Amino acid sequence: MQNLHLATIIIIVANAVISIKGFSDFAFFEKYKFNIAGIRRGEQIRMFSSAFLHADFSHLLFNMLTLYFFADVVIAQVGVTYFVIIYVASLLAGNLLSFYFHKDEYHYSAIGASGAVMGILYSAILFYPDMGLYLFFIPFPIPAWLFGMAYLLYSIYGMKKRMGNIGHDAHIGGALGGYVLTLLFAPSLFETSLWIVVLLAIPLIILFIMHKLGKL
Repeated sequence: MQNLHLATIIIIVANAVISIKGFSDFAFFEKYKFNIAGIRRGEQIRMFSSAFLHADFSHLLFNMLTLYFFADVVIAQVGVTYFVIIYVASLLAGNLLSFYFHKDEYHYSAIGASGAVMGILYSAILFYPDMGLYLFFIPFPIPAWLFGMAYLLYSIYGMKKRMGNIGHDAHIGGALGGYVLTLLFAPSLFETSLWIVVLLAIPLIILFIMHKLGKL
C-alpha cells in the first residue's frame, strides 16, 4: 500500500462517510444530490455536495480507487495546496458544465466524484503521459496520454448520444478543470511536455467546436 498523503485520506474518508449516509437515508440523498430544479431554486450547495454522494459501493469504490492511485502523483508535483485546489475546482467545473448543458431539464440529477477525480487523473497524465494504465478487459498497459484522449472522446460521444446513466459532461468539465489549473500551477510543462499539452487539448477543442456548431 502506498503512503497516502493526509489530504488524500481525508477526501476518501469524506466521500465514504457521506456516501454511506446517503445509501440509507433517502431524504439526505435527495437533499444534496445534483438536481437542476433544486439548484435553480437557489440550493447551490448541491453543486458541491453531490460530488460526495455515490449510487452504490461499486460506484464509490471505482472513484476512490482512481483517486488512490493518482492523487499523490499530483501532490508530488504541485504540492498539497494546489492538489486540493485542482480537486475542488475540477469538481465544480464538472458540475458547472453539467448545469450548462442541462439547465432546462428540471428533472436532471447526478451524483459522484467523477468530475473531481477526472481532474486529478488528467493532471497526473500531464506530468506522466507515458505511464501505463491497466484496464479490466485489456491485458496490457495503455499509455496514459492515449487513455486520457480516448476517454474524453468517448465522453463527448456519450454526451451526444445520451448514453447510459453517466454524467459524461461532468467528466469533461472535470478534465478541463484539471488541465487548465495544472498548466497554471506548472507552466514549465509548456516547455518540457508541449506535445502532451497539445494532444490532451484536442478532445476539449473538439467539444467546443461541436457545441458551437450545435452538434451537442
